[in-house]
Amino acid sequence: MTDAHLLVAEDLSLGYGRDTIVEMLSLRIPPGRITAIVGANACGKSTLLRGLARLLAPRSGSVLLDGRSLQTMPSRDIARTLGMLPQSPSAPSGITVLDLVKRGRHPHRTWLQAWGPEDDDAVFEALTSTSVLELEDTPVDELSGGQRQRVWIAMALAQRTDVLLLDEPTTFLDVAHQVEVLDLLVDLNDSGRTIVMVLHDLGLAARYADHVVAMRDGAIVAEGAPGDVVTEDLVHDVFGLRCRVETDPVSGTLLVVPIGRRRTHESP
Repeated sequence: MTDAHLLVAEDLSLGYGRDTIVEMLSLRIPPGRITAIVGANACGKSTLLRGLARLLAPRSGSVLLDGRSLQTMPSRDIARTLGMLPQSPSAPSGITVLDLVKRGRHPHRTWLQAWGPEDDDAVFEALTSTSVLELEDTPVDELSGGQRQRVWIAMALAQRTDVLLLDEPTTFLDVAHQVEVLDLLVDLNDSGRTIVMVLHDLGLAARYADHVVAMRDGAIVAEGAPGDVVTEDLVHDVFGLRCRVETDPVSGTLLVVPIGRRRTHESP
């Protein structure tokens, strides 16, 4: 893995049609760390991630990768450095798991370059680490939602980029596979990759992220270490949820305990 790359948004505004979703937002992604972007639905999390990946052109401002504007960089150069797993991606009808994951190697190859051992290694490692190797000959459209999500993650991993952006990577996964995928992202981060992910679960964000970015109405309201960001006041401000923030007895990280309308159980 090369030296960590620096991804920065400067006065970034993004939107769709007549609607501006993110306006004048500036953000520096800590290189070589895990960043979690959190916030309520429709607050601009996914829109920001799409802007950082150059899937959505800025209305104003810029996104810089190592000081270069993404808008001026060749797509292949970006794809070799920055990988993106969007929400609800779609695969061609009938494509098998193996063929889909192989597509993650496209940025590293040219028309004149034959498939080689490095490509085989990257695909095998991606299939194995996401526990989908036994599904390699299965058509993607025959998989369950959780299996399909792991296959898409495998394709992103096969790309072997130094920066990996993931929009809700735990979507459709049961609890065991959520933890498995997030543990995998920690392993990738330990090898030098910068990870940026959108998460809904504040407990998982606090457990797995080094840096948390909290958004509301297209703006950043707080960012920093989980212990500085995930507070009872901020959860109420961002999510409209009353809660207690406790210490997780297993991980020692923060645990967000919602306070609902039902009475708590009391010991007799």
